[in-house]
Amino acid sequence: MTALTQDKKLEYKEGVEVPVPIKTLTEIFAGSFLCVDATGWGVPGDDAAGLIFQGISRTYVPSTSGNGSATAIARRRGLVKATLATAITQANVGDNVFLVDDQTVDLIGNVNNGIFCGVIAEYIDTTHAYIDIEPAIKQADVASHIADGSNAHAASAISAVAGGLAIPANAQLALAEIYQHIKSIQGFIPIPLTSFRELAAGVFINAAGNGGILATDTTPILTNIADGDAMRLAWAAGNTDQIAAQVILPPDIDLTANLVVHFLCSKDADANVVHIDGEAYFGESDGDCFPAAGASNLITQVKAELTATIALADLPANQTDANMTLVVMPEAHAGDAVYLHGVWLEYKKKLLTS
Repeated sequence: MTALTQDKKLEYKEGVEVPVPIKTLTEIFAGSFLCVDATGWGVPGDDAAGLIFQGISRTYVPSTSGNGSATAIARRRGLVKATLATAITQANVGDNVFLVDDQTVDLIGNVNNGIFCGVIAEYIDTTHAYIDIEPAIKQADVASHIADGSNAHAASAISAVAGGLAIPANAQLALAEIYQHIKSIQGFIPIPLTSFRELAAGVFINAAGNGGILATDTTPILTNIADGDAMRLAWAAGNTDQIAAQVILPPDIDLTANLVVHFLCSKDADANVVHIDGEAYFGESDGDCFPAAGASNLITQVKAELTATIALADLPANQTDANMTLVVMPEAHAGDAVYLHGVWLEYKKKLLTS
């Protein structure tokens, strides 16, 4: 068919009343709620799966043989007096109602299949109200599109996004995965090696008298690796001097979950069993809450990621004490040099609630 080249007489209907072909061997009473089933034929309103509300039947249709052999006239607009199966009050004005049978409606908590048929527009008494059926008719039109066999309008039509990234079968599952990602995503706070200072007897100082700034003449030393550019801190065999750095916990941290300290460590020999040890303080008066040494922070010759978990019971209650001082040092290691290649914190992000 080609585009118009001249005026055309428009054929239209007001849409207030429309014919609905009735299902075979089905009786429809005038004044009853009218639906179509999954096959598209008219049936009495009911709390049954798969029905779509079509309006109020204006005509009586006797039971006849053959789908579509009889037709009801359905009114699709207006306020209709309806009987409520469960008592209501004036406060229910504006609530959605759903089919119980072909003459009774109820609120969503009292039905099984949720066949939407209107909105309470006017309270009459505890078991009667005028309901506006037009919102349900408009929803029925949308439901028809969603049920379209071509899936042109269905959420399941969404199968991929730009770049070929596969997503779940429908939008609801996609949102569920996004929500799960938000709930489980972790935050990371890197602590540069250059931010650590040497701590001796609670004072940031070393032999050079430079306020504890680590360098090639301090203990431990800040140095490169084998004439390369990679940076590391190195404790000579037997040295256990402390180093310390301050970290500010971010506002998005969930203070009801554990905080994990990560270390990249190694050593030059295997003469001693050595753990990376430390102390952790929050605020200015909190006690040390660094965990005891264990398998998770045992240093090996091969560079490896080690962890120490600060329990949620030791975290501050709020951001006021979110300044954290982290002290790091190796355990006794008379025969091994110990190396620290990197440090960072891992935390759980809190969900936004407003």
